[in-house]
Amino acid sequence: MNKKICVITGANSGIGKAAAVQIAQAGGHVIMACRNQARGAAALREVRAQSGSEAVELMLVDMSLQSSIRAFAADFLARYDKLDVLIHNAAVFDVTQKQLVFTAEGRETIWATNHLGPVLLTDLLLEPLKRSEQGRVITISSKGLVMFPFLKVDLADPEFRRRKFSVTKAYYQSKLAQVMYTYWLAEKLGDTAVTANAIRVTNVKIDIDSRYPNVSRIGRFMYRIKSRFSISPEKMAETYTWLALSDEVSQVTGKYFDDPAHIVNSSKYSRDKENIAQVMQVTLDYLQAPAGDGSPA
Repeated sequence: MNKKICVITGANSGIGKAAAVQIAQAGGHVIMACRNQARGAAALREVRAQSGSEAVELMLVDMSLQSSIRAFAADFLARYDKLDVLIHNAAVFDVTQKQLVFTAEGRETIWATNHLGPVLLTDLLLEPLKRSEQGRVITISSKGLVMFPFLKVDLADPEFRRRKFSVTKAYYQSKLAQVMYTYWLAEKLGDTAVTANAIRVTNVKIDIDSRYPNVSRIGRFMYRIKSRFSISPEKMAETYTWLALSDEVSQVTGKYFDDPAHIVNSSKYSRDKENIAQVMQVTLDYLQAPAGDGSPA
């Protein structure tokens, strides 16, 4: 297969689906890694129709569950020798969530899906990425982090087991951790042809009725105001596609992109090597803990 193979998690809607269309249109072979069979199959039909390409397929994975991620990786490795692009688009951020939610493996859902899952999946697919002529790992963060310039990853309690839960704080903590992971991964892969970069996603229009059916009336009103200053998923996906395919960034790694034209800095805390090492040690402890244990020893 000469086409570039690209895995996009959470590709059944929004930016992920738009990126799948664009990368397929550009000649890539896209694997839409989705959690739900029915929604994934419907999105697959749409992506094939919109891109005019049949080089798009669906594979199932729940990024909150290590068992599902390991099964996905095993399935991929049985079918493909190499991987050119891995885009960690899947994330959970339910603005209506008020209480902690834990996965079947006993981990807090936001921390598990948005941070632990991408780290584990990358590790499991690292060898096929290295077999690519120039493999690329793309992580996704949020421009909303600029509203929390002093935010830190709570090393002692990233799952909010012993502190008051806030879905907003949990989400942005996970996205901060992803930026720090990107810097760590880029350094770790420095002697390889694999690059690692992060994208700072700005306000993007969503279908609030289907995404958050339980949001309050005032919440819907506030979103409509916010959406006036939001860009389309297709526009945001252009940055995904550019980082995935452009020759201009084949040697660029460890950077944080706002859009194709701008590299930005994350917070001072997130760039500190000692802080990065501490966050990654906690992360690896979680991934080495037995499933169902909930937190590292």
